[in-house]
Amino acid sequence: MDRLSNSDLSTLIALRRDLHARPEVSGAEEKTAARIADVLSWIGADQVVTDLGGHGVAGIFLGAAPGPTVLLRCELDALPIEEVGTPDWRSTVPGTGHLCGHDGHMVTMLGVGQMLARTRPAKGRVVLMFQPAEEDGSGAIAVCDDPAYAPLTPDWAFAQHNEPEIPRGVAHVPVGLASAPSVGLRVAITGVEAHACAPEDGLSPAVAMADLMTALPALSRGPFPADDFRLVTLTHARLGEPAFGIAPGRGEVMVTCRTTSDASLTDLVALVRGRVAMVTDGTGLSVEITEHDHFLAGMNHPEAARILHSASEAAGLKTMAGDPLRASEDFGRFGHDCPAAMLLLGAGPGPALHNPDYDFDDDLIAPGAALLLGAARAITG
Repeated sequence: MDRLSNSDLSTLIALRRDLHARPEVSGAEEKTAARIADVLSWIGADQVVTDLGGHGVAGIFLGAAPGPTVLLRCELDALPIEEVGTPDWRSTVPGTGHLCGHDGHMVTMLGVGQMLARTRPAKGRVVLMFQPAEEDGSGAIAVCDDPAYAPLTPDWAFAQHNEPEIPRGVAHVPVGLASAPSVGLRVAITGVEAHACAPEDGLSPAVAMADLMTALPALSRGPFPADDFRLVTLTHARLGEPAFGIAPGRGEVMVTCRTTSDASLTDLVALVRGRVAMVTDGTGLSVEITEHDHFLAGMNHPEAARILHSASEAAGLKTMAGDPLRASEDFGRFGHDCPAAMLLLGAGPGPALHNPDYDFDDDLIAPGAALLLGAARAITG
């Protein structure tokens, strides 16, 4: 029977809270991954694949007959943020916390695994993908580029993410754009340091930096999710050394660029690079621009979204088409290989994702597992 018992849920909640207390950031999820692999083996997965794209883990449940492959995906990584909440299971790792709910997503997926182990798919197979490094956008690409992923390539892919801004009991299932593409740009500017008593002997990047800190965010326009939406967010700036005797010769500005399509993101990056050149050309300063944390657009295929919509209703949730996430989510890479969709599962009201006092709501485990399993069953039986 496709149902988690009270005993199942108690075990999953205990595991979730223990994972919450032992977070690991993107690319460093070694212990978390090992634990997930052990639990998948204990549950009875037919095959467990490890070290996918780093520390990724896949649990495979085979059907009785040949058929399609359905991939259900969750995330392993935590955030480099100090947790200030006060639960008994608060983070024991300084400066690191499961403040996005990935601990809850993992145990929800393990709940799906428990039900699949009791009743295997009628045909095909279900792959439970525990993906590393979602928070910096590198994990999904690394997993899909790993040669060990090729035999697992799905015909359908689904995911869910808790969302405190949506009321509990509600699932938002966007059609089309589900999450915005984004990329971080680091603009490093180099001049020449000088003594503070004679700044004219050096070349300071201060004026150029000040101009960029206003000029780059000014490139933003339009409401989200309009086609012409673009957002440039200043996220960090640093000038010189923290000393009174040195006129600065180095600085950096970091911005995040965000749009509603991969093509428009490429255009925005070119626009930012052009604006940097306008500000710095002829100044004698040297400039290096590097790209980081590149997230592809998450696109919900109409038929995949319909399957998630139906599965959510069968799980007792109120469903809505919903707006896409203005935040980025690297699940979009899986949709390059097959029809894919991700829904937002209401967790509100409460602290927002990435807030230092955020904690996953354990009451979301049962409906989250039910809707993901329902999506898989709709295809594999």
